[in-house]
Amino acid sequence: MPFEFKETKLEDAKIVKPQVFGDERGFFMETYVEEDFRENGIDTEFVQDNHSKSEQGVLRGLHYQKGKHSQGKLVRVTQGVIMDVIVDLREDSETFGEHLKVILSEYNRKMLWVPRGFAHGFYTLSGTAEVQYKVDNDYAPDQEAGIIWNDPELDVDWPTEDPKLSEKDEEWPKFAEAKEKNQLF
Repeated sequence: MPFEFKETKLEDAKIVKPQVFGDERGFFMETYVEEDFRENGIDTEFVQDNHSKSEQGVLRGLHYQKGKHSQGKLVRVTQGVIMDVIVDLREDSETFGEHLKVILSEYNRKMLWVPRGFAHGFYTLSGTAEVQYKVDNDYAPDQEAGIIWNDPELDVDWPTEDPKLSEKDEEWPKFAEAKEKNQLF
C-alpha cells in the first residue's frame, strides 16, 4: 500500500503519509488511490481540486460550509510549510469543539483528511506556501461560515498574535456565538 493512515485525537480525522520513491533525479509518489482510501475509512467521491498560495504570516480560516453543503477535504502542501488547524463542529461527536494542529510541508509530504463537519484553517510558516486540497462537495457561497481564528474557547496556540487576515476572516463570530445561533455544521 502506498499510504500510511494514522488516526488523530479527533474522531474521523486522519493524517495520511504517502510512500515516496526518490533518487538523484527527484521523487515520485501517489497522492490518492480511491481503493486504499476507502479501505481506510475515507469513503468519499471528490468533486473539485483547489490550490492556494499564501505569503508568510497569512492565516486563512477557520472556514466551513453548513449542513448538506459541508465539505470533506484532503489537504496537502506542495510548496512551503503551514500549520494546519481543524476544529470538530459535529455536536454529536465525542471530540466536539476540540481542535488539532498539524505541520504540513513539502518536506514531510503529509496530508490531512478533514471530514465533513469540521472547520479548517492554516497559518503560513515559510516565505510562501502552496496548499492543494481535494473536496467532496461543491462550493456553496451562501452556506459558507467560519469561526474567528483567535477564539479563546478554542484556545488554538497560533504562532502569532497578528496574522495577515482577509476582511471576512477578521469578522467571523466566536464558537459560542455560532453555536448559539445554530450556525455550525
